[in-house]
Amino acid sequence: MQLRVAFASSDRVVIDQHFGAASAFAIHEIGLDTSRLIEVAQFIETAMDGHEGKLDAKIALLDGCSAVFSEAVGASAIQRLLSKGVQPVKVENGTTIDSVIAMLQGELKEGPTGWLAKAVNRGTPKAVERFADMEEEGWSE
Repeated sequence: MQLRVAFASSDRVVIDQHFGAASAFAIHEIGLDTSRLIEVAQFIETAMDGHEGKLDAKIALLDGCSAVFSEAVGASAIQRLLSKGVQPVKVENGTTIDSVIAMLQGELKEGPTGWLAKAVNRGTPKAVERFADMEEEGWSE
């Protein structure tokens, strides 16, 4: 299971930006024991001027991501992200990308809950789940 997760970060180390005003996103692919940086997207306009149009490019970039971690995110951006299946997650100032990756990997190993469980289940084909349920009930070929 591999998850794509984005981080609003100016330096690819610390999550240090507001979603709407982020100058860059670092997108990582995270597995149980591995993670790798797969994309860095930088934006020119970073002023928080209240224009909703600037969110379009940022939200489109996150297609395929399970979550985006930032210092803050506005209400309209939250609604738009959730409608695309991307969970916005607010973190404390100074939180490092590596610490979040380690936390996500730990939760994946222990059994994900909340939004992470939903993201994992989205990646599991329904037929596989159905057959696993049938096997637990004692069905066989």
